[in-house]
Amino acid sequence: MTARPIAVVGASAAGLAAAETLRRSGWRGPLTLIGAEPHLPYDRPPLSKQLLHGAWEPEKLRLRTEEQLAPLDLDLRLGTRATGLDVATRTLTLDGAETLACAGVVIATGVAARTLPGADRLTGVHTLRTLDDALALRGRLTKGGAPAGEGVAGGGGPRRLVIVGNGVLGCEAAAVARELGHEVTVVGIEGTPMAAAVGTDVGTLLTEEHRDRGVRLLTGTVEGFDTTDPADGRGPQVTAVRLAPGSTSESGGAAGGTRLPADTVLVAIGSRPAVDWLTDPALDTTDGLRCDAYCAAAPGVYAAGDVARWDHPTHGRPLRFEHRMNATEQGMAAARNLLAELAADGSIGTGDGTPAPERRPFAPVPYFWSDQYDLKIQAYGLTAGADRVETPVRDRAGRRILALYGREGRAVGVLAAGLPPRQIRALRAVVADPLPWEEARERIAAATAAG
Repeated sequence: MTARPIAVVGASAAGLAAAETLRRSGWRGPLTLIGAEPHLPYDRPPLSKQLLHGAWEPEKLRLRTEEQLAPLDLDLRLGTRATGLDVATRTLTLDGAETLACAGVVIATGVAARTLPGADRLTGVHTLRTLDDALALRGRLTKGGAPAGEGVAGGGGPRRLVIVGNGVLGCEAAAVARELGHEVTVVGIEGTPMAAAVGTDVGTLLTEEHRDRGVRLLTGTVEGFDTTDPADGRGPQVTAVRLAPGSTSESGGAAGGTRLPADTVLVAIGSRPAVDWLTDPALDTTDGLRCDAYCAAAPGVYAAGDVARWDHPTHGRPLRFEHRMNATEQGMAAARNLLAELAADGSIGTGDGTPAPERRPFAPVPYFWSDQYDLKIQAYGLTAGADRVETPVRDRAGRRILALYGREGRAVGVLAAGLPPRQIRALRAVVADPLPWEEARERIAAATAAG
């Protein structure tokens, strides 16, 4: 009888980390890695930065080459979607109704980009989540903009780019587009860019940075698109973005009903966890796949990365992070805990008679970064959902900021830009085990005074 495989669904950073950890941790049975995209696992953060800019080519994003994957002895299924999971039997259904009975499953399907009604039918309207998305948008941006010789292919003048969404992705794409010489307007429902993620003070610094670079920032919602039908038969081409009533201009005046001329639009209004295919009632798919502190969604079924919403032991509540570092760390943790469970219940042996390893709660210190122009923002802990934010360092001229985020009397997050690397690294300890607010403030003051 052929041994059942462990299947990792999602050829992502989290999925790759899980597969490599399974092998390193002793799994010698069949190992299947399933990816909906046709590409080998690649790094996503550069999609909105170096790749979009044209500084990197797709090969540089690849996390492993085919040769580097060969020792894992994978059953690699690229361009294949999982369409269902029977939790009780751990049986996956794949494209074409193929079924795969598994010893265990790690789900690392990530998130999908949200879009606007009708946007997917329009030429010139893009999302930015996958490698193909980024290449398509880059193709638009490198056909116009700065003259040849200024770091971008020469082409017919600047694009008129409207970015719908002023979160992290929208702001990063705006920075790249301005560096390429395009006219950029950003429309967001938040009055301050990235405020939902980093708070108003940090968002205000970013607002000033973007305005100084020539980005137009508007507050409001999009009502629809104006289009034209080109003679080449490619389908409707976007020509303008229409703002809904209640939208405001940069000066604070009414902008509802305004038409923003655009030949290119990026819809960057967030994402949704890729859980639509998980319909088994044994799973909770509210805002991601609900897991316990060990990243287990059900017996033998684990999750990692952007799709996983798990009980964070330190913060005492379920959390879901769309952060690159978390993807790798959680992929490793989920793989180790799955093997520990399988060994404990006798599904697999340890091979040498040693006791089965114990599962360990996954309790990372979250970390994320964002590059916009030559400004690098770094954060540890939780910056969203804070009930208290202080900025002990805010130097607009020096482009320096330090923010401390609190929740229920404890410091849970810290963010910095423009500070020396040694100071930034020292900030992690302040929120690794959330300190009382006043103690954290003292630690912050000491870390920054140390220079």
